[in-house]
Amino acid sequence: MADKHAGGRPTKYKEEYNQLAFNYCLLGATDKDLANYFDVNEDTVNAWKIDYPKFSESLKAGKEDADAVIASKLYHRASGYSHPEDKIFVSDGEPVIVPTIKHYPPDTTAAIFWLKNRQSAKWRDKTEQEITGLDGKPFEVNIKIVE
Repeated sequence: MADKHAGGRPTKYKEEYNQLAFNYCLLGATDKDLANYFDVNEDTVNAWKIDYPKFSESLKAGKEDADAVIASKLYHRASGYSHPEDKIFVSDGEPVIVPTIKHYPPDTTAAIFWLKNRQSAKWRDKTEQEITGLDGKPFEVNIKIVE
């Protein structure tokens, strides 16, 4: 791709940006964040996506992986979950470790957020209302202007 920019300024793009972009996207970086990180304009990042397919694939993979992890965590919060946990006590001056199971009940806010985004037609707050005339016909408005 180097010959593509033969008449203009040389690209700042480097092969190692693929892995850096992937890692940064895992942290939730947007294209604007990437532009700031690489010290280029956001349009340059968009051009790199076109000019360097591996760069584009790295961004997509990092963003998809990060979104999948967060979606999984949100799902667990919405549905409730349990995990093993060790409780540590002191008995007769000696630490005692007791394995337990920690339970988290479903989180209402997470459930609402999940449903509003996944099934917005069924769960959105906004309802559509329509005013009709008699027998469902269009509503007629007669306005008489008096001078």
